[in-house]
Amino acid sequence: MSSKKNKIISYNNDYDEVVPDAATFNHENPPVKETHGDSFFDMGTVISDCNGYTVQCMTIIGQIEGHYILSPQNKTTKYEHIIPMLVAVEQSEAIDGLLVILNTVGGDVEAGLAIAELMAGMKKPIVSLVLGGGHSIGVPIAVAAKKSFIARSATMTIHPVRMNGLMFGVPQAFDYFQRMQQRITDFVTGNSSISAERYNELAINTSELVMDIGTILDGEDAVEEGLIDSVGNLSDAVGALYEMIEKEKSAKKKKSKSTAKPAKKQSEK
Repeated sequence: MSSKKNKIISYNNDYDEVVPDAATFNHENPPVKETHGDSFFDMGTVISDCNGYTVQCMTIIGQIEGHYILSPQNKTTKYEHIIPMLVAVEQSEAIDGLLVILNTVGGDVEAGLAIAELMAGMKKPIVSLVLGGGHSIGVPIAVAAKKSFIARSATMTIHPVRMNGLMFGVPQAFDYFQRMQQRITDFVTGNSSISAERYNELAINTSELVMDIGTILDGEDAVEEGLIDSVGNLSDAVGALYEMIEKEKSAKKKKSKSTAKPAKKQSEK
């Protein structure tokens, strides 16, 4: 017999479960169950189950990779991994909510917008937390959540869209840039409290960055400008997500009760 209070009763590449002995089991605070599979090591995602709430944590880190593979030296977030993960979270009845943690320098515009659009269109409770930085195309991803937080020490950079590689100096090229920027502006302003005029003003600011144009906002400034909902840390984000999940569960219970009442009356007749 082992002298340890907790023991692992099953272990494989997909699931670890730690169960206390009966004498030390606390029914009010049951153990946390976590999924540790290939996704934990390759994509930085984990599913935790505690106190009746099953939450998946997803990270957006480094550079958001687009249609071209970046150098192996770069830390990247691959949209071909994130998109099916978001679909799975939305369709899974076992997952109650999603926590998205960002520390990204930005990256491919269309890949970032694709991730942001999927998040904004999900019905599941989603909370985002910006740690370190949520720059460039990371801004739309951060505001796509139903509630967003930013650490006090974190920053967000707002700047116009830019392009690498060969570009023709013709009016059509500049028109394309303008339309691409408008897509980003429309999404950000549609999912946050900042106005389009103020967002564009911050993006074309020439008095702050030495080698570029744009604006760097720290945590409190991002909230004051209306980009992010609140300044907070991990416990604040998790607490807000639990509240959203609880509200959704309560609404489902009320809906099920209201639909069950007419059926009961018919059976009595």
